[in-house]
Amino acid sequence: MDNINIIKKRLSESIELKNTILQSSTTIEQVNRIVQVFVDCFKNNCTVWFCGNGGSAADAQHLAAEFSGRYYYNRPPLASEALHVNTSYLTAVANDYGYDEVYARLIQALGKKNDVLVGLTTSGKSKNIINALKQAKSKGIITVTFTGCYINEIKPFSDYIISIPSEDTPRIQELHIFIGHIICELVEKTLFPQ
Repeated sequence: MDNINIIKKRLSESIELKNTILQSSTTIEQVNRIVQVFVDCFKNNCTVWFCGNGGSAADAQHLAAEFSGRYYYNRPPLASEALHVNTSYLTAVANDYGYDEVYARLIQALGKKNDVLVGLTTSGKSKNIINALKQAKSKGIITVTFTGCYINEIKPFSDYIISIPSEDTPRIQELHIFIGHIICELVEKTLFPQ
């Protein structure tokens, strides 16, 4: 397959997946509920935490920055952070306790009741994300998961799930950041109407 056909194929796959989400009233309602969860969290001076691995870690950091910085317009910052940004912590805990514990320990240390933890895992099987969600639930932290089509392992620890009906990691990640951006826009608009 030549490059032009690959480009067209990938664009078509992305559009098709977005159309599938567009037709899913369940997913759209779930996104709307998550917007309200975030709004309530920020109104109560709580924090939205994000965690992920690889590209999902980049998405976690990206979305946290949209809240703590700004999205569309100037407004006060909102308490949000990605759990992987302190590399000294990350490498020390991975070395001393194992990588499966890096996010759970930080949620144990920093998370407070009524905070929100968002775990991003395209596979739905990332042990460090599952452990963080377990720890969060034990502390009364609201849990949100962005994942792909596989939800069995993560579902017991997730109050809210955005499940992208795909096994294709790049397409799943594209939808995670796309939906994350919609959430950012609606949270900003709700908290700081212009």
